[in-house]
Amino acid sequence: MKVKAPESFTYIGGKRAVLLLHGFTGSTGDMKKLGKYLNDLDYTCHGPLYSGHGVSAEELAKTGPKEWWQDVVNGYNFLKEEGYEEIAVVGISLGGVFSLKVGIELPVKGVVSMCAPTQGKSIDRQKNRLLNYAQAYKKFEGKDADQIAAEVKLLEEEPMPQLKDVLNIINETGEDLDLITSPTLVLQGRLDDPDYTESATAIFNEVDTQHKHLIWYEKSGHIITLGKEREQVYEDVYKFLNTLNWSE
Repeated sequence: MKVKAPESFTYIGGKRAVLLLHGFTGSTGDMKKLGKYLNDLDYTCHGPLYSGHGVSAEELAKTGPKEWWQDVVNGYNFLKEEGYEEIAVVGISLGGVFSLKVGIELPVKGVVSMCAPTQGKSIDRQKNRLLNYAQAYKKFEGKDADQIAAEVKLLEEEPMPQLKDVLNIINETGEDLDLITSPTLVLQGRLDDPDYTESATAIFNEVDTQHKHLIWYEKSGHIITLGKEREQVYEDVYKFLNTLNWSE
């Protein structure tokens, strides 16, 4: 069965623009509901799909974080070129890392980081995430268990130097959090892995702004935009965006 690949999305609203960033092995589907929620409340929302994402794991493995970061920058520039002078950025997981990196390198009204790591500790963890994605994608394609196992084994044997680049971009961003001076909101699922929950506190402590908040979701894991408390997540993001110093 041919799988329809997700796409970048743009929901046109008012003058206030939000860049929405998904994670590694994720897709714009992780951010679309949040985008629609904010758009219904008059925000313009753009969610870029990173290179290699939303397609096979074999294609994803041919890309790396330098390309994905360029996709983020291109998404930011797209909003600028469309006439949106004021942009906030919201990201989850590696997209949360990218949202922090945007806050470090580009002018933004505010930064929302959701379940973002600040230390890249394990290439094996990244590889397992890619292999798990491969299994799920191939199952969705309708392949049988033997074919899936054989194809995943071939993929597992492939060298993946870009996975080290993933760790590097996480670590580099984590080291520069004090360069973020924009208002910052940190959202974190309490049921997420300890690396992420510890990172949430580190982000909150290290960004160099008095306008910052950390919110925990007691019943949520990693992808909180699709979890049990997603409606509260959407509301909290909206409330934070409304506190920013937007031009009238």
